[in-house]
Amino acid sequence: MKHFVILLIVMTLSEAHSDTSWNQFRGPNGSGVAPTGQPPLKIEPSQLAWKAPLAAGQSSPVIQGNLLVITAIEDGKQLVTLAFDKRSGEQLWRRLAPKCAVEKVHETSSPAASTPCMDEKRVYVYFGSYGLLCYDHDGNEIWKKPISTPKSLYGMSTSPVIYEDKLIMVLDNDANLPESEVSQSRVIAIDKTNGELIWETPRPFNRSGWSTPTILRHDDGPDELVILGHGRVYGYDASTGVELWFVNGFSRETISRPVTGNGLVFVSASMLGGVADEDPDREPFWNALLPFDTNQDGKIERNEMTHDFTFPLRPDLPIGHPGFGIPLPKDEAKRTERQDGFLKWVDKDGDGAWTKEELLNHLSFNRGKPNLMAIRPGGSGDVSESHVAWALHRNIPEIPSPIFYKDRIYMVRNGGVLTCVNATSGETLYKKRLGTSGQYGTSPIIARDHVYLFSNEGKATTVPVGDTFEIAHQQNLGESVSATPAIDEYSLYVRTASGLSAYGSKPE
Repeated sequence: MKHFVILLIVMTLSEAHSDTSWNQFRGPNGSGVAPTGQPPLKIEPSQLAWKAPLAAGQSSPVIQGNLLVITAIEDGKQLVTLAFDKRSGEQLWRRLAPKCAVEKVHETSSPAASTPCMDEKRVYVYFGSYGLLCYDHDGNEIWKKPISTPKSLYGMSTSPVIYEDKLIMVLDNDANLPESEVSQSRVIAIDKTNGELIWETPRPFNRSGWSTPTILRHDDGPDELVILGHGRVYGYDASTGVELWFVNGFSRETISRPVTGNGLVFVSASMLGGVADEDPDREPFWNALLPFDTNQDGKIERNEMTHDFTFPLRPDLPIGHPGFGIPLPKDEAKRTERQDGFLKWVDKDGDGAWTKEELLNHLSFNRGKPNLMAIRPGGSGDVSESHVAWALHRNIPEIPSPIFYKDRIYMVRNGGVLTCVNATSGETLYKKRLGTSGQYGTSPIIARDHVYLFSNEGKATTVPVGDTFEIAHQQNLGESVSATPAIDEYSLYVRTASGLSAYGSKPE
């Protein structure tokens, strides 16, 4: 009996550790919260424990025990999985993916954008260019499963998740592939021990998407697999893959990962083009064009639409950023055609120039309402009316996922705007600027009752949780950050443009 009690305690502790380990994208069930983590509040050079060089990529680090795993692409062609000792930064192993044609991705993305996941025995890796790979913790290959690369506007970035004995992947697709291959969007569950298919569910109304699924557990029915996609969020039976419900109202391009809390699931997506508000301020769109007004006459003329001229879609980003807007083509004939098209598009009086009034009257924001929704579990079929507890249509990020903590939702969007929302009512508690600029592509994470925020330009900010706003610390890391950091008991692990950095360390 004594041995049984000891075994029960060990199993309980093991399960608790597994539930809180940062072993997938955004940590425990994608929450972004490290409930027992104690990383430093100041992300500055004095707190740097180690730094390891790393090839290009945008996948996030994941941790199981002392093993840290991340992916990269070397020399623009070789996909690779790397494992480090999280305590020292020593590289423990490096495994090359099978040779394959590297998928074409947007300039702001990477063929190594999907984040691995881990359990106590195995490491699971997805590359859109190849498919799934499974290793043990020593880097020995256990199985591999080639998967045809879905056609995607920007490249694949959805990440695998573990549910019981299954590895689950969303494979939304823009293409009609040959009959010999899968010709539609789908979600699949793979036996994580051997790579064999357990179930597959078509998603016929979905085009390419970039969101990672989340498990919603509740007492009134089966565990639900929540997947945000083209125009809708869906709930599936996580054990069987059977579609249970869906909610309409999201835009064409969905990226963020759903999060759960207080018995609800919270799902967000901006308007197409990254617009954060349903009725946005139009003034910044004109202001973003003023650098092209070379003669400073308050108009944009045909002869000023040259070189790096770009029609702004995301005015919070700097000119020249790949996500700023619609640029002129490099091909001369196409460039001329685009210039003429731009002019006719806005110039309604035919005087050969854009005025501020013409541009602001021309701008249309009928591209899917930006949305943060709180959805109750359960239901069947279209539950858009019956199961939405509340919805918010302002300050919605394009890429970063929301984060739930202590009855509040935190969101950060381009331009460095942090919003705090009451998770019960949907009331906005505050909307504040962080004093940073540019794009935010990393998702917020929380530890020590602080929100950690990283801009793509490399500005790290910590903000205390609560109903009021203040900045606890801010630091310029000196290089770009495009991946969401990981947290363990005492450290924060940040992927930058040049490497992997660990801030803080376990006390002696």
